[in-house]
Amino acid sequence: MKALWLRIFLTGLVLWLATVVVTAWTGNSNLVPTVVLFGSFLVPVTFVVWAYGRGRSPEVTVERLFVAFVVGGVLGVLGASLLESWLLRPSVLVYVLVGLIEEGVKLAALIFVTRHVARRVTRDGVVLGATVGFGFAAFESAGYAFNALFTADGLSLTQLVETEVLRGILTPVGHGLWTAITGGALFRAGGRLTGPVLLTYLGVSLLHALWDSMSAIAIAVTLVLTGRPWQFELLRIGRVPHVTDWQVHVYTVLNWTGLIVISLVAIGWLWTTVATDRRDRGILSQ
Repeated sequence: MKALWLRIFLTGLVLWLATVVVTAWTGNSNLVPTVVLFGSFLVPVTFVVWAYGRGRSPEVTVERLFVAFVVGGVLGVLGASLLESWLLRPSVLVYVLVGLIEEGVKLAALIFVTRHVARRVTRDGVVLGATVGFGFAAFESAGYAFNALFTADGLSLTQLVETEVLRGILTPVGHGLWTAITGGALFRAGGRLTGPVLLTYLGVSLLHALWDSMSAIAIAVTLVLTGRPWQFELLRIGRVPHVTDWQVHVYTVLNWTGLIVISLVAIGWLWTTVATDRRDRGILSQ
């Protein structure tokens, strides 16, 4: 099982690359859905298989994983779409609301798809939470990839592929990781929405909000550190100033540094959750 995830990833990667090459060579638009689906689902499915092989109880069956990935993922995407269309308005708090909404619908989807789980242990909550999160990420990425296909100059396979590559690289430290943390807290509480579970939900929502807003934060910090008086004057009258090459470099460093820090915080949080569960089970077995 430990090598299965690698075989799935390499096989899927080869098939996706072959599909991209053939699509670009022939211009056959009928292959575009295959490019979108392979590119969007490859990394999430790989990580679900990897998590499945990392240790779980008999409660976590393949059938339950499938339901968590597909049903949980689709319910999460649909719930987020509805709530965001109803609640989101242009505001400085828009990213905070996005984080609360998306992490909330994933938590609700996790509760729904695991309602019949008889015995709940933290590690199973981590695996099933990650599965719901990766399902959400896969369906969301498919939507982003589809939208990237359409440009002012027509269809752009290059932009579609770039979108899928970037989202594939970032997927492991996004939705799946955040919902894994929430799932661990939920199962540790026996599936109940206790105080620690709600605090965990608020914490991962904050990480989500910081992740989504990091580009805007990096722009603001770059202007504070390197802004010229004439740039601030243009901003004051509502015009977008030209930026220097040095400011582009500073922005890029700040943006990626922020994303890396957020990812490390989430990974450390998940590691602490799993380590605490392992310690508690070791004490109980003595």
